[in-house]
Amino acid sequence: MRRLLSVLIVLVCSIGIYAQSSRILFIGNSYTSVNNLPELVQRIYESAGTSVEVTMLAPGGCTFQQHCTSSMSTIQSGGFDYVVLQEQSQLPSFPDGQFMQESYPYAQQLCEAVRLYNPEAQIAFYMTWGRKNGDHQNCQYFPPLCTYEGMDSLLYARYMMMAEDNHTCVTPVGAAWHYVRDHYPDIELYQSDESHPAYIGSYIAACCFYSLFTGQNPMDITWNGSLDEAAVYKAKFAVKSVVFDSLSKWCFALDTVPHDSTSVSYYEVTKENLSVFPNPAQNVLSWTLSPYTDVQTLTIFDLTGRPVSKLVAPESNEVDVSTLKSGIYFLELFDGKRRYQTKFSIVR
Repeated sequence: MRRLLSVLIVLVCSIGIYAQSSRILFIGNSYTSVNNLPELVQRIYESAGTSVEVTMLAPGGCTFQQHCTSSMSTIQSGGFDYVVLQEQSQLPSFPDGQFMQESYPYAQQLCEAVRLYNPEAQIAFYMTWGRKNGDHQNCQYFPPLCTYEGMDSLLYARYMMMAEDNHTCVTPVGAAWHYVRDHYPDIELYQSDESHPAYIGSYIAACCFYSLFTGQNPMDITWNGSLDEAAVYKAKFAVKSVVFDSLSKWCFALDTVPHDSTSVSYYEVTKENLSVFPNPAQNVLSWTLSPYTDVQTLTIFDLTGRPVSKLVAPESNEVDVSTLKSGIYFLELFDGKRRYQTKFSIVR
C-alpha cells in the first residue's frame, strides 16, 4: 500500500490491432498476477484457435519507476508484439503533482524503451479500477479518493492521458468494471480486500485485452474458465458494450484525434479548438471554442458512447451537469461541418 506525500484519426478500426503472431509482455504488479491474468488471456486466444505466448513481470506493488530498472532487460530482449503496462494501483489517482512526478515520466520511459527494442510492438496501458469503496488509506489527504466514483474517475483520466500523450492504446478494464457495477450489481468483482480482482474480474480483464488486440466480438469467446454461463454472458456483454462497440475510442496515434463511435464519420473531427473548465466539474461546465463558430448541437456522452445530454443551438457557453454522477464524459460540439470533441470528468 502506498501513501500520499501531499495533499487523432484513430489507430484502430473494427479489425482491432491484431497481429498474426502474438507474443505479449505483461508489465505490472499484483493486479496482473492475481488469478494469472496473462494465462487467462492465453486460454481465450487458444479457444479461438490462435496460439499466443505470454510473459509476465508483475512483482507485488511494483511501480513504473521500479519497472524502468527491473524489467528493462526483458524489454531489451525484443520480439514482443504487444506490451501491456499497468501502474501501481493507487498512484495514477493521486494529486496531479505527485502523479506527474512519480508515475507519468516513467510511463514515458517505458514506452520509449519498448519502441526502441520492439519497434513493431503495440503498447497498451492497462486501465485499472477504483477500489470498491474508495481508498480510505488516502481519503483524508485527497478527498476525491474517498469514494469508488472519485478514485475510478481519476484512474480513467490518468490512463487516458498516458495513452494519448504516448500515442498508445489503453485497455479500458476499469471502464468495463464500471459498466458491470452499474448494470450487474449481483456480480462481485472484488476479493475481500475490496481492491484485488475476484476471478470474474480478471476474466473480464482478459476479455478486454482479447477484444482490443484482435478486434473480435467478446460474445464469441467460448472459454468460460470456471464461471457459470449466466455470469459469463454478463461479463462478455459488458466488454462488448465498452470495448468492442467503441474500439475507436481506445487507441491514439501521432497527429490523430480520438473519434467517438457515435459520431458521424464523414464529418471532420477535431479537438484542438475546444477547451472546458472547470475540469473536474460539479454543477456547471463551461466551454470555449477558438475561433468561435455557431454551434448547432452540444452533446455529452458517457464512457459507453451513450448520449446523456443534448442541446440544440445552445444559447450560452455553459451547460448544466448537476444531474450527472461522478465519472468521465465526452463533450461534442457540432457546427454543421466539424465535430469538436474533448473529455472531462465529474467528481462529487
